[in-house]
Amino acid sequence: MTRRIRTAIRANPGRVFTPFDFLDLGSPHAVGMVLTRMARSAKLRRLARGLYDVPRTHRTLGELLPTADEIAAAIARRDGATVRPCGATAANLLSLSEQVPMRVVYLTDGRSRTVKVGAQTIQFKKQPTRLVRSGSPMSSLLFAALRDLGKAHVTSTRVAHLRTTLSPADRHRLLKDLPLAPAWMHPYLRFIASEA
Repeated sequence: MTRRIRTAIRANPGRVFTPFDFLDLGSPHAVGMVLTRMARSAKLRRLARGLYDVPRTHRTLGELLPTADEIAAAIARRDGATVRPCGATAANLLSLSEQVPMRVVYLTDGRSRTVKVGAQTIQFKKQPTRLVRSGSPMSSLLFAALRDLGKAHVTSTRVAHLRTTLSPADRHRLLKDLPLAPAWMHPYLRFIASEA
């Protein structure tokens, strides 16, 4: 079991792992024991309860922590939940804001919780499944980012940036998801979705 876990970890060095990623190898308890032993021998780093990654260092920056998205993805896989960034987190991910929020917030159809990894706090807010799973991930990210900016701060420069950022497939899907967005966003979203 240890050898197969090491092989899987080497294949995805930047990934955050949970015992549930290795359920095909044994029970959650048995896998958890192997991961704990690997963390004690410094082959893995325990980020929080049930969350592990391979320690990475940068010559200048020192020890690197995984991103909030990598941590959220691991928790979503473990819980069988959907998570979507919201607020300032969504605006930052789309490069609409340079502000990096100290508390990263995700909406989820799983349970509400707060996870602390290093100096980073990640909050999961429970929402009804229909709200979290409706629309494509990119459309939901875009709606959350625009909602955070507010109508008064949606400039032509930001809209032009989004038009070049979204892939043709995302722009096509955006038109299908238009009914899920507030009415004030519709003119901006139609422009973003239109052919360049």
